[in-house]
Amino acid sequence: MKILIADDERLSRHLLQKTLERAGYEVTAVENGRLAAEHLCRLDGPRLALLDWVMPELDGPEVCRLVRQQRKQVHVHIVLLTSKESKKDVVVGLESGADDYLIKPCDPEELKARLRTGLRILQLEDKLVEAREDMRFKATHDSLTSLLNRGAVMELLSRELVRTRREKASITILLGDVDHFKQVNDTYGHAVGDEVLREVAKRLLSSARSYDLVGRYGGEEFLIVLNNSDARYALARAEQIRNAVARLPVQTTRGPLAVTMSLGVLASGTEGPCSVEDILYEIDMALYAAKAAGRNCSKLVEPKFACAEPAAT
Repeated sequence: MKILIADDERLSRHLLQKTLERAGYEVTAVENGRLAAEHLCRLDGPRLALLDWVMPELDGPEVCRLVRQQRKQVHVHIVLLTSKESKKDVVVGLESGADDYLIKPCDPEELKARLRTGLRILQLEDKLVEAREDMRFKATHDSLTSLLNRGAVMELLSRELVRTRREKASITILLGDVDHFKQVNDTYGHAVGDEVLREVAKRLLSSARSYDLVGRYGGEEFLIVLNNSDARYALARAEQIRNAVARLPVQTTRGPLAVTMSLGVLASGTEGPCSVEDILYEIDMALYAAKAAGRNCSKLVEPKFACAEPAAT
């Protein structure tokens, strides 16, 4: 575990560093408050700190306040080292953002015990953050494919449409459907159908860029949003994605299966459907046309109406 020591007294700093290195800590030692604040405010900075109260440039409480202001997402456990023993001084130190304090000179065993307490607090925080992120992921992602779920991808699409119109850019939206998927379920069972959907999801993700959106729209349907995509190449990009799905058989527990996808394609910019609902209606018609044309192909829809400019305020 990384720990930062800030003390302007060289001997004190050296003794603390040796004590903590023997206890297994990775120690960074600095001689003033400014350097301490710089280290602790970095994204990858130490999450444990021992700060002398009185230091050049910034004192311990000032460093605490800076760290609390600038590193809000991750907790840093800070222990103030001080010769001040009055209750008033202790309150000032704790209210500045310190988590604990020790009176100098401190007993090495007490110091290590206080730091172990700090470690337990940090570990508990990490578990809480992990649980929160896990709940957030589950709320926005499909449990089978780990893609964005329908609600999340629709919300993000709505935001991208607003941004596209504001920046007078363009966006390509694809609605894909796995061909003959019901036949896969009926012939091989739903477990194999799930294997197919997971592999299709992986292939869609691998063929999209990091800032594109890929979501499971429902059942065997997938929604792909290609941000800042030139409308002239919308159909070509759709064909690249379709080929990425169809190029190799999907390996399943029942053997390899040939899998293809039909795609409806719509390129939207300053002209075109106004709302997500309008876009999905038109792109669904394009998908229907792709299926009617024999499946395993992409069909581009030309928007049938333009979105009016927003009224001036």
